[in-house]
Amino acid sequence: MRRFYFDIPNLLKIGDTIAMTDNIFHHWCKVLRANVGDTAIFFDGQGGEYSVTICQIDKKTAQVTITDFNPVNRSLPFGVTIALVMSRGERMDYAIQKACETGVSTIQLLTSHHGEVRLKPDQIAKKLEHWQSVANAACEQCGLNIIPQILAPIGIDDFIKNFDEPNTTKIVLAVPERLSSEQIFGFNKFDKNKNYCLLIGAEGGLSDEELNLAYQHHFLAWQIGERILRTETAPVVALTALQTLYTVTYEHI
Repeated sequence: MRRFYFDIPNLLKIGDTIAMTDNIFHHWCKVLRANVGDTAIFFDGQGGEYSVTICQIDKKTAQVTITDFNPVNRSLPFGVTIALVMSRGERMDYAIQKACETGVSTIQLLTSHHGEVRLKPDQIAKKLEHWQSVANAACEQCGLNIIPQILAPIGIDDFIKNFDEPNTTKIVLAVPERLSSEQIFGFNKFDKNKNYCLLIGAEGGLSDEELNLAYQHHFLAWQIGERILRTETAPVVALTALQTLYTVTYEHI
């Protein structure tokens, strides 16, 4: 069934008849040529999803009746914040899109020593709007009903020093050279009752100073395989690996 993000929160209620938003009307009625009686799923990013049926179509708008609510969210069984150094163009769109599809909760954008993107103050709002729309569209496609929030960029040093979410294991994707076993994230450190923060650098990686600062603030080093991952690939691989650890450890599959 078709899914659409309804971008007016807390308006959807079973039994009500409401107007489609302009975006949904254009996509569903104009592009996909929907007819009265057609059904779809609406979600507003607040959790759960609603079954709707078209009851009226006019030239510039259409009405739907909300018939049912399903509380499903399809989120991971633990929260994941990805702190990601920004990259250019389609690579950043890809990273956000695929991170949403693999279950991220929040994406914190970062600048860093090796980062190639530094937004001017007048660019931030427009870029955030674009990247949030990428996340919204990804959730329409994948079935995630709580949309990850894209947070405005901050410097990596500030993030490392100030990120202190309770009950969260902090991880930096890095080669764990010359570190003790207590400083390395591994299979035995996965806990289904914790949330996770993944710090991911730019194409050139994190500088030695940035890595040392992360270790000083209790980030664990995690090397996934022997190959170097691109910055847009790393979120997908890391999220998939965490979900696999959960499945293997707690569902015995």
